Formats: sequence, structure tokens, C-alpha cells
Amino acid sequence: MPELQPIVAVLTALPLEYKAVQAHLTAVRKREHPRGTRAAIGQLPGTPWAVALVEMGEGTLTAAALTERVMTWLEPQAVLFVGVAGGLKSDIELGDVVVATKVYGIHGGKETPEGFLVRPEAWRASHRLTAAAREALRDDPRAHLKPIAAGDVVLAAPESALAEHLRTHYNDAAAIEMEGSGVVSAVDLAGGDALVIRGISDRADAGKSHADGEGWQPRAAENAAAAAVAVLRELRPFRGQVGGSDREGEDSEEGPHRGATGASYGGDHLDFRGSTFNGPFIAKRVDRER
Repeated sequence: MPELQPIVAVLTALPLEYKAVQAHLTAVRKREHPRGTRAAIGQLPGTPWAVALVEMGEGTLTAAALTERVMTWLEPQAVLFVGVAGGLKSDIELGDVVVATKVYGIHGGKETPEGFLVRPEAWRASHRLTAAAREALRDDPRAHLKPIAAGDVVLAAPESALAEHLRTHYNDAAAIEMEGSGVVSAVDLAGGDALVIRGISDRADAGKSHADGEGWQPRAAENAAAAAVAVLRELRPFRGQVGGSDREGEDSEEGPHRGATGASYGGDHLDFRGSTFNGPFIAKRVDRER
């Protein structure tokens, strides 16, 4: 059964990513799916959102399967995947945050005698969520809205065949991670809105273990979680919830109330939005000629 309060799902792969998001939530309660999947549902102060936080584990297939489960179980209005990634661009520093405008699935293609022929697969981020991210993070010089690459591999060698494959065929990707394509493909098939937010914890090179040893993973996870919270503070509920609108282009805070046909109600309609009453309200209907 869906929550009465508008809900957004925040998914993570690692415990440290989960803890970084959980630190922002209050009044957390637990829910369990009949097949065992666990969610911590809490309030995000200063927003209308209830947040369903799920640690899924690593890997594209796991991410896709559990994202589909979360979509049908909790019916979130939006899905954010929040965690860490390896950086692919020299001008993006450790600890910076990349908000994925596009997610590449990097392993599609055909092996031929002439070489590997790439068959790119990509998912664009939700326009609604991207717009909220641009507004929320505009003044943050360490937040970057860029494409990312996703595949079931950890890249720790900048001169490897995989690194060359990324430079040649996915040259605009700013980060590489393992679960994003599974999440966004599952949400896309369900007709929902998804956004991937990644903190840069290493440079996807031989220095990865050193960066991990210096504590960059938890710092990058905390920065990604803070960016996700900033996006949710900017994002308004939709799908007909309070404060939202089902009508394209309609501002939910202004204008006449409309019926199911889209027509404005006539004189027997009273609009109480934004009103405050200190006592009982009494109204009388007077029939008149039509």
C-alpha cells in the first residue's frame, strides 16, 4: 500500500553510502518486503518528503531487480541512486559530486574480426530531477552535471583496454560506477523519474587503494548524500499529491480549481488554498436561474 505522504526512494550499494544518507533522516522506521528486502523510511526535515532508504548491494543486475521491486512495493514518486564512483576527468577533484545527466551502459557491442563494434546504450536523466539539481547545486563549484559510465567492473588502470574503450566511445563520461544503468533502466521501464548522484572517491587508476586508505570513500559518500538532500529540498511532490499537479505546465499554487474535464468550476466553488480560519466557516447555497 502506498504511503500517504509523498515518498522518494534513495538507493545505495554500500553500507557507507547508506549511512551517509541515513544521517540526514529523522523518525526512521523499518519496513520489510515479503521477499525480505528491507527499507528504512524516515522524514527529511524541511521537505514534504518521506525517504525510503534501501541498501541493495553491488552490481548492475542486482540494482535492476531490486529497483523494480522498490518501484512496485513502495511506489515512490522519484528514485535517487546515491554513492561513490571513480573519476574520469582531471578537472574533477576527489570529493566532487557528479550528477548524471546521462547514464551509459558500457558493455554493449559486437566482437568481429575487425575489432569490437560498440552498440551504445544510454538513458537520459529525468528532466524534472535534473532541473531540480541544476537549481539546487548551481552555486556549488564542486558539483558537476555530466554523463557517467556504468558497468560490472572496477576500473583501476588508466592504460587498460577498458580505459581506452571509455576514452574512445564514451569520451564525455565524467565518472565510472557499477549500478547506475541497472537503476535507471528499471525506473525507465516503470515510467518513473530517476537520478544518479555520485561522489568521486578515486581516479579510477592504480592509486584507488591509496585513495580508499585516505578515507575518500566516506567523504565522497557524504558529499553525494548532501547533494541528494539539496535536490530533494528543491523538488516538489507531483503525481497529484498536495503541492503537486497532474496538469502539464500548471502551477499548483495558483489559478482556479479545475474539474476532471479541465474546466474551471463556476460561482458555487470556493477556493480555500492559502486560507486560515480562526473559527467555523458557514456557507449557504442560493439557487438561481442558469
